[in-house]
Amino acid sequence: MSHTDNVKSVERKKILEVRELRKFFDVHKGMFKRQVGSVRAVNDVSLSVYEGETLGLVGESGSGKTTLGRCVVRALEPTSGEIMFQLEDGTIIDLASLTAKELRPYRRHFQMIFQDPYSSLNPRRSVLETIREPIMHNKIASGEKAVDMVKEMLDLVGLAQSHLNRYPHAFSGGQRQRIGIARALVTSPRLIICDEPVSALDVSVQAQILNLLIDLQKAKNLSYVFIAHDLSVVEYIADRVAVMYLGNVVELSETGKLFARPLHPYTQALLSNAPTIDRGTKKKRVLLRGEVPNPSSPPSGCVFHPRCDYATELCKTTVPNWEELEEGRFVACHYASKLRLDGIKLENNAVSY
Repeated sequence: MSHTDNVKSVERKKILEVRELRKFFDVHKGMFKRQVGSVRAVNDVSLSVYEGETLGLVGESGSGKTTLGRCVVRALEPTSGEIMFQLEDGTIIDLASLTAKELRPYRRHFQMIFQDPYSSLNPRRSVLETIREPIMHNKIASGEKAVDMVKEMLDLVGLAQSHLNRYPHAFSGGQRQRIGIARALVTSPRLIICDEPVSALDVSVQAQILNLLIDLQKAKNLSYVFIAHDLSVVEYIADRVAVMYLGNVVELSETGKLFARPLHPYTQALLSNAPTIDRGTKKKRVLLRGEVPNPSSPPSGCVFHPRCDYATELCKTTVPNWEELEEGRFVACHYASKLRLDGIKLENNAVSY
């Protein structure tokens, strides 16, 4: 199944377009390590990211969010598909088709911020060495000029220049993540993959880091792919949200519309079970039955049908089309499509919040 968001926009530039991306991991057994199957971590995913936009990626553990993000920056080699990336001069290149040597000059244009701010930093390198490394590796600057760039990055992310010669163990979790952000920004990238960058931080620190990312995005016109489990975080920072299930994107929408009125049954279940501190809000819980299927042997038809209350024989045998049910709202679901064809208002299908 091919997915594409096809957002109708004339003004915004499309900085990234992923087309039918797949990432399969081979499964081997026996003494001779014979291949007996493959885990379909990312399966025919297509989506776009626009200049200055934050695209949120949500879904249960094992849905393929992180794998997709790592494939985009070629930290993992995709099995097939295209990763079309637009450079500042307007040139469009397919990152998936380049060899490691061919890719090297372009790596500075896309970076990644990792989940654990401690394990992502080398404990034997000072802050100066950590942030200066991408500058030296990409031959952007050297000597005092490189040091000045590091100092500028520290000011930008809210750290003092007196921290230059300290090591990761001397910092709090929030400060370490600021170092990681500075390291990602120092090459002046256009796209940053944020892989759950606040999930390992205290709630009060999470807000500080999120606001920092938003301020940096406005100042640098950055584009983010923001991967997260915490739906409240995604609602706060993302412009659009793509919902992943078992390696597939099942719904894509503007953030406000998706949280106010989810269309796919899986999205409804995710949002209905998200915790809230508002005592006056009553939620209709949508409980998912069973477990996430084995990605090495996904269900036929719609991958969500074994856990869906609305599943029919059609769902069990036929893969749903990726359809635009409303302007800018795309869903892969026979049930949501049937409601529209039957003339039933889609809001009647949504969970009440």
